[in-house]
Amino acid sequence: MSLTNAKTYGGTGAILSLLGGFIPRVGSLVTLLGLVLLLFAVKEIADEIEREDIFRDYLVGVILRFGALIVLILALVLAIGFAVLKGAPFKGMEEGFEGMRRLIAPILIGALLAWILFVLGTYYTKKSYEKISSEVQVDTFKTVGFLYFVGGILLIALGIGLLVLLIGKILEIVAYFSLPESIKKEEVSEKVGG
Repeated sequence: MSLTNAKTYGGTGAILSLLGGFIPRVGSLVTLLGLVLLLFAVKEIADEIEREDIFRDYLVGVILRFGALIVLILALVLAIGFAVLKGAPFKGMEEGFEGMRRLIAPILIGALLAWILFVLGTYYTKKSYEKISSEVQVDTFKTVGFLYFVGGILLIALGIGLLVLLIGKILEIVAYFSLPESIKKEEVSEKVGG
């Protein structure tokens, strides 16, 4: 069973999703394209080894991480929107701490909810990569999943979490390009049956 397409999609997707964060203006589109290619890669692997749960876990992880981004953006927009509607830029000096609290509290609550969703998303990604690792015998996937999960948890300490996630993203590129070109049907049958 061939994993050539998964190797190409995954490696390219991981590179694009990493580089997208450093490209001005179109970086979000490049990252999104990389994410779609990663979804194709995981789907290809899941189909080849006949384990739909691998793709399902990965998809849940992506949805939760995307949800975290949406929650964070909504919290920022709503907090700033309400502040502007209440005239906070003009009343800020008069109200002092109370005015700032009304602006910062929704942002902090939104950030906490986003962090929880992100950690849950990285947990599902970890589960998916652990299963891929055991099926295709590429231990780097297990390491990537672990780094994503730990990076997600440490994201609350912004610098450390981002660094761990960056290392995980770089290793993800290595993991996909380390995939074998093919795996034997018997290997998959033994693992599914046993």
